[in-house]
Amino acid sequence: MVDVKLLLINTLDEAFHYPVIQQGSLSTEDAYPSSFFTFWNNSTNDDAFFDNTETETIWDFDLNFYSVDPVAVNTVLLQAKQRLKAVGFIPDGSGYDVLSDEHTHTGRGINLLYIERKVMQYGN
Repeated sequence: MVDVKLLLINTLDEAFHYPVIQQGSLSTEDAYPSSFFTFWNNSTNDDAFFDNTETETIWDFDLNFYSVDPVAVNTVLLQAKQRLKAVGFIPDGSGYDVLSDEHTHTGRGINLLYIERKVMQYGN
């Protein structure tokens, strides 16, 4: 079974070397990195069943990229979209603008789905 959050974090970390932070976990005392990703797991719903057991789970994430470099906001997010697509994530569109708590940073986000297919054990 795949650890989907870890797959998301590791894919971004290996490709970009920017911090990957769960949304809301950066304290008010922490300085914003110059560029970084945040993510949030919106839902994790079972989607397919066999013999009263779930066989697929749909993971729904928001992924945001913030930076002091407005050009990087668009280009890095689109590059991340391609990297994540290559490891099984399903991106929805090309993203949307997101607000930043810091006036020095701009942000862009994208919604991602991941279908976790579970291996069924038949018989004893």
